Amino acid sequence: MKVDVVVIGAGAAGLMCAATAGARGRQVLVLDHAKQAGKKILISGGGRCNFTNMEVLPSNFLCDNPHFVKSALAQYSHWDFIAMVARHGIAYHERDHGQLFCDDSAKEIVQMLLSECDQHNVQIRLRSQIESVSRGEQGFSLATSQGRIQCDSLVVATGGLSMPKLGATPYGYQLAEQFGLTVKPTRAGLVPLTLQPEDKQHFEPLSGISLTTTVQALQGPAFTEQLLITHRGVSGPAVLQASNYRGVGEAVTVDLLPSDEVATLLAEAKQNTPKRQLLTVLSDWLPGRLAEALMARQGWANEQIAQLNKAQLDAIADTLNRFELKPAGDEGYRTAEVTLGGVDTDAISSKTMECKTVPGLFFAGEVMDVTGWLGGYNFQWAWSSGYVAGLNA
Repeated sequence: MKVDVVVIGAGAAGLMCAATAGARGRQVLVLDHAKQAGKKILISGGGRCNFTNMEVLPSNFLCDNPHFVKSALAQYSHWDFIAMVARHGIAYHERDHGQLFCDDSAKEIVQMLLSECDQHNVQIRLRSQIESVSRGEQGFSLATSQGRIQCDSLVVATGGLSMPKLGATPYGYQLAEQFGLTVKPTRAGLVPLTLQPEDKQHFEPLSGISLTTTVQALQGPAFTEQLLITHRGVSGPAVLQASNYRGVGEAVTVDLLPSDEVATLLAEAKQNTPKRQLLTVLSDWLPGRLAEALMARQGWANEQIAQLNKAQLDAIADTLNRFELKPAGDEGYRTAEVTLGGVDTDAISSKTMECKTVPGLFFAGEVMDVTGWLGGYNFQWAWSSGYVAGLNA
């Protein structure tokens, strides 16, 4: 079988790429080993798919070459995708931080992409195993479980390693290395953090408690959002965002009262209500059980606030506004939303997504060393890079 373009991967980037190439009149075939197209889309955003964001900037992405994302985001912006969603009559709403979700179901986004593919005669073959890929004078030759396929352009949109239960594999990285490209080291991104045993004993009983915090890794920006205490550690948007910037073994700083200077609050409490006990005072600002656990962890006596000297009050304030959490690690790819690292973008044209050293070989989506923040940015990268690859493949 001979086609113009083969896209490996029927996820967000692959389907976007296929529809775009098909709209140019290219004969397109999408191959995927999964039983269903768009599986990661379907489970995203609690089944409602946070498909993009109202504000998308290059600074919302991590990449060893920070300029790489600019061209694709300019060629196909969040407004372009929002227009497609509107054209298909999909109702959506905005949540905190500009995040856009379907009113009804993520299935609508998958159906929209499949409909765009169908409109442009794109063939999609699921449950297809690729046995080998080679390149000759006539383009690429793929040996698959459904026979041999020839194509002029090959697009790798295989995603990363996160959520292996959905079928994630390292195949895209292996293919890149086969053609001489460098793959940057990969690790779990947007991932919950696990606690050291000594912290776990204090915080595990608090599982389910959630509060607004500011979490910051050593190398990254500060994120003020919800933190959720779990049986294994900490999660929630603030933690997931900071996890992208956290180096292996590094601590993160948690401001448990981001709206307040605790030193000021304690000084006021000492002046106005000197006979109240420390636990009672802290429980005004924090969930009571969390205040109790912090006191036990830090070894603070439950004395009247009047009995505490300035050094003690300063230590309490510093702990609450700058709590240093040294995680044991993270939950890994099992629960990670994305994969950090991937195919080195230095080998890829930012304007076309084509490999600089292998003409006809393109990359799209998460398989590359590009990772977005939580909030619809990873999907936007899939739409933008998929579109640009489809425009040129």
